Amino acid sequence: MSNAALAQTLIRAVDEADSATRLVQAVQQLANARLVETIPTLIATLRYNNPGAAVAAVDGLIAIGKPAVQPLLDLLDGHNYTARAWAIRAMAGIGDARGLDVLMAAAQHDFALSVRRAAARGLGTVHWEELEVEQAKVAQVNVCNVLMGLGQDPEWVVRYAAIAGLQALAQATIETQPALVSTILTHLQQLTNTDPDAGIRSRATRALQVLQTLHGCQSEEQPTVTTVEMNWWLTLEKLYDRKFQERMTLPEGDPRRYQDLAVALTEAVKSL
Repeated sequence: MSNAALAQTLIRAVDEADSATRLVQAVQQLANARLVETIPTLIATLRYNNPGAAVAAVDGLIAIGKPAVQPLLDLLDGHNYTARAWAIRAMAGIGDARGLDVLMAAAQHDFALSVRRAAARGLGTVHWEELEVEQAKVAQVNVCNVLMGLGQDPEWVVRYAAIAGLQALAQATIETQPALVSTILTHLQQLTNTDPDAGIRSRATRALQVLQTLHGCQSEEQPTVTTVEMNWWLTLEKLYDRKFQERMTLPEGDPRRYQDLAVALTEAVKSL
C-alpha cells in the first residue's frame, strides 16, 4: 500500500470514529504513521474536545517535524484557544526556529501554565543551526532573557521548565557565546540561593553541575544541595517519566493513571 493510500485509510478511521476511545485509538494510529499527508487531519484533531486525541496528534506532528511547522503557524491565527495551546506544544517539541517568536510570547504571556511550561522547555531546544550565525546569537540572547524572566513566574512548574531551557541553551552555546553561558550560570546560582521551592533549587543546582562539568568552569560560590532537595529533583524526574509512560499505554481517563500517580506520590513523600 502506498503512503497516500495508507494515509487515506487512517484518516477515514479518524473521521468514522464513533466514540471518544475509538477516536483516540484512530488518531494514535494516524500519528504513528508519520506521514506528511496526515498533517491536516492531525491539526484538525487539536480542535476537538478530546485531550487524549490531541496528545496523540501533538506527538504525531512532532514526529513529522518540519513539514508541520507552517501549517501549525497558520493555525495560531485562529480563535480556538484550545487548538492554539496544543499547537504551541507541538511547535515547542519540533524546535523549528520559525516558531521562536510564538514560543517567546507564549512563555511570557499565556494564561495556561501548561502552555508556558511547554514553551519554556521548547525555547531551550531550538535548532539554532537553521539561523544565520549572527541572527542566532541575537535570538539566543533574547531567549535567555525570556527564560531568566520566567524565574519570577508564580507557577513552580514554569520556573522548573525555564531552568531546563536555560541548561539546554547554555549547552548549545558553550563554544559560541561564553559570555551568555556565564550569565546563565550566574542566574542559576542565584536560584539555588533564593527560590522558595526545594524542587527549583535542586533543579538549578543540577543544571549548574552539568554545565560546569561540560566546560570546566566553576562559579565563585559552589552550590550545595541537601538530600531532601536532591530527592525532590529525582522524584520530579521520575514522575515526569511515569506520566509519559502511562500516557503511551493507558487510554485517556483510565482510573489506573490516578492510582499509579497516587502510589508514586506516596512513595515520594516517604523518601523525603
